[in-house]
Amino acid sequence: MSDFSRREFLKRSAAAGVASGVALTGFGRNAVASDVAQVGTMIDLTRCDGCKGLDTPACVTACREENKDRFPDPVKDIPDNWPQKKKEDWSDKKDLTTRLTPYNWTFVQNVNVEHGGKRYDLSVPRRCMHCDNPPCANVCPLSANHKMPEGPVVIDSDICLGGAKCRSVCPWGIPARQAGVGLYMKIIPGIAGGGVMYKCDLCYSRVKSGQTPACVEACPRNAIVFGEKEKMRALAYKRAAETNGYVYGDKENGGTSTFYVSPVPFEKINAELMKQKAAQSHPKTPGFPGMPVDMENFTDTANGIAWSMAIAPIAGIAAAAGAAYKTMKGGKNND
Repeated sequence: MSDFSRREFLKRSAAAGVASGVALTGFGRNAVASDVAQVGTMIDLTRCDGCKGLDTPACVTACREENKDRFPDPVKDIPDNWPQKKKEDWSDKKDLTTRLTPYNWTFVQNVNVEHGGKRYDLSVPRRCMHCDNPPCANVCPLSANHKMPEGPVVIDSDICLGGAKCRSVCPWGIPARQAGVGLYMKIIPGIAGGGVMYKCDLCYSRVKSGQTPACVEACPRNAIVFGEKEKMRALAYKRAAETNGYVYGDKENGGTSTFYVSPVPFEKINAELMKQKAAQSHPKTPGFPGMPVDMENFTDTANGIAWSMAIAPIAGIAAAAGAAYKTMKGGKNND
């Protein structure tokens, strides 16, 4: 986009918005096709041991290798965002694998939990839950976040401006932001936008071609299982019954495509994770998700409904602008 002007982009975007007559509701724009089988994962905490003996868990290494060509490559001198005079820059921490970052889309949390008179050392792989009704996608004012027909929730890095509303409405605070990269740097850097948001997309390109996500393929203990969503749900409850355990992800946030099975209640796991987070030097920093239960989906709240209605016209224009940008980008690449 560097070889065409802001004025030209905005001109084409406005024209595309008028021509398309897009009127999105916030809810409907992320509806999925009913004739496509959705996929999901079952993560068995009775089997995961965090890959003891390895410097980095196999699932984390596989994820990084699979997605390395998609990691952000920010400009050298990243402008501060007006008026805060701050930015989120992880480019000097690309090798960090103990939390979620724009360069690390999954990691493993470790907790020691007491239950029923016994203590359990648990390793918990964490990444996007791929919600059934993702508030991150429903409230994105730029329509950069989408629930795909197969189930994964995917961020379009070409049109994301890094406003981080997706992260603020995610109960787990999953998306991570990298400044100095993305569309905002081509239009009004430092004035609007903050970069691009990054997270697990369940290896969507692999899913579309009938392959298994990299993390699943790499797991040496078969602790992460992939398949049709309803089969994964049934498998989770079957495994929970076999181990006298508990299931997480089926009801949380209105339902997700990720089903955890644990030998201890998830309330206890969440309590321990919150203790770990509180002990950090910057406890409000995102990237260390908890496992809250019984949370309400933001989309179903009064504020969520109002927000979705308010951004519908903006989202419609933004979707058209995104299409215009992709058309222009493709045209430039084909010249």
